[in-house]
Amino acid sequence: MNSVVRTVVSTLPPEWVPPLRDVKIKTQRFFATAWRQRHFVPAAISGEFRSRVVRSKIGTLWFVLHPLAMALVYVLILSEVLGAKLGGVEKPGAYAVYLLAGMAGWSLFMEVLNRSLTVFIEYGNAMKKINFPKIFLPLVVVGGALVNNLLLLGAVIFIIAFYGFFPSIHWLGLILAAGCSIFLALGLGLVLGIFNIFTRDVGQVMLVVTNVWFWMTPVVYSKSMISGASARVIDLNPLTPVVQAYQDAIVHNRWPDVASLGYPALLAAAAMLVSTIVFWRASPEIVDAL
Repeated sequence: MNSVVRTVVSTLPPEWVPPLRDVKIKTQRFFATAWRQRHFVPAAISGEFRSRVVRSKIGTLWFVLHPLAMALVYVLILSEVLGAKLGGVEKPGAYAVYLLAGMAGWSLFMEVLNRSLTVFIEYGNAMKKINFPKIFLPLVVVGGALVNNLLLLGAVIFIIAFYGFFPSIHWLGLILAAGCSIFLALGLGLVLGIFNIFTRDVGQVMLVVTNVWFWMTPVVYSKSMISGASARVIDLNPLTPVVQAYQDAIVHNRWPDVASLGYPALLAAAAMLVSTIVFWRASPEIVDAL
């Protein structure tokens, strides 16, 4: 293997070789530091949960109650008051289950995105005092969001059982949908989070953007109800197939459309690539800007 590497390096222009050696040295240092600080991520995740329990009487349950409360409001207004029903499913309470499924998919994306916006600011003091790879912080965000989403899905299972809906093998398809959601949110959130260090207006703008984005996503309504230009806008929304995957598995007991998830997966890959480049370029200045 070493002979192959030497052969490849010998064919490169001389001016490329020093940068490649610098990259190799920096990469080795990064992995050495990451290994020494490997306990940081689980310790940070558990520390966040302990702090929430100490400061709040119900702790992390707020992350479950908030989306459930939103879904309950929509159920009462749209289903009970306006008489909205879910087409194609005759079971009573199908619309409520549809809302819960959509909220489960949406809340995972939103938690990763919102936490990524502020994670560098939240851990500003830690970054100044402790030498650890800053790339660990996105792992803390994802780990905490996954735990909260699993708690939410547990609550959803308990609630939908009253309506005659139960988990099935098709729920395994949620892994792919959740992966697309996480990496898309993480890619966008890291870029915006770095910008948010230098100008705090980013967070305020994203409050407006995410509110509009929510109503462009078929969470409280079915995509089949929309037509014309609005339908084309919804089709361009990368969260549309992600949320529909949750609804397919939880409401309709069928496998998500894997082909439709290709679109958010490609955008997620592109967002992660851009965020990685932005992160490494801005990394030396992050601590000084905090």
